Amino acid sequence: MELIVFDLDGTLLNRDSEISPYTRETLQLLARRGIAYTIATGRTLHATRDLLAGEGFTLPQIYKNGVIIWHPDQQRYGHQYLLNEAEIRHVLDAFIEQKVTPFIFTLEHDQHHAVYHSALHSDAERRLSAAIANERGLPVLPASELPADAGITNISALGPPEAIECVSNMIQHEQHLVAYLGAAFEDSSLHWVDVHHSDGSKGGAVNLLKQSLGARRVICFGDSDNDLSMFAKADEAYAPANAKAEVLKAATKVIGHHDEDGIARFLRKRFDL
Repeated sequence: MELIVFDLDGTLLNRDSEISPYTRETLQLLARRGIAYTIATGRTLHATRDLLAGEGFTLPQIYKNGVIIWHPDQQRYGHQYLLNEAEIRHVLDAFIEQKVTPFIFTLEHDQHHAVYHSALHSDAERRLSAAIANERGLPVLPASELPADAGITNISALGPPEAIECVSNMIQHEQHLVAYLGAAFEDSSLHWVDVHHSDGSKGGAVNLLKQSLGARRVICFGDSDNDLSMFAKADEAYAPANAKAEVLKAATKVIGHHDEDGIARFLRKRFDL
């Protein structure tokens, strides 16, 4: 058994964050051939569920960059690497010092998700807050209402590059944390950062799936630094032409651009679909 693992944004999805008709047809061809595939994304389940509906994603799925694994057949989360408030206190202080609002994503009782934040400082943060509520369908609440026993999946923020870089540098010295960052799609003058538990990586989650599913080989596709850990674990790792420089360097091979069905076109040749 070979297991294919897709990153979503910048990889399987096009510039409109959609699965194109050609890629959709390719997934159907994979399913008909009995070739196993799943996803490893920084997104939440709620931000992905409708996108994947009807596309044959029946195997366990990796969310939040490996923090949690969702089992669609059982409708429950399995493996989890969650943070608690004590582990992120210094990070929250650093965000506030830089006048950047942290958005705290939680997994609470009965698999309930919510997002908490402190005071908003910019129009970009206000737009992000509205997008989380409207597009992802998550409750967005004041940080003062964060339950003491909430499991924290990640902390996200959007702000000036120098402020984001300052917080990221500080996180490197935190034992249980890792930060991913990059330029914001919506505004190149802003950068984003996503903070997770250091043990909750895509690579670790992919390795767990390989063992639990009895896969002989793993073939993965990704474009950003949060994909490097699964590149290291995979037998074959492919980067679309739009990937970051360090990902292009780490890839087994560079393939077509994500907005030109690069992954789907490669798969059709690779598996003679």
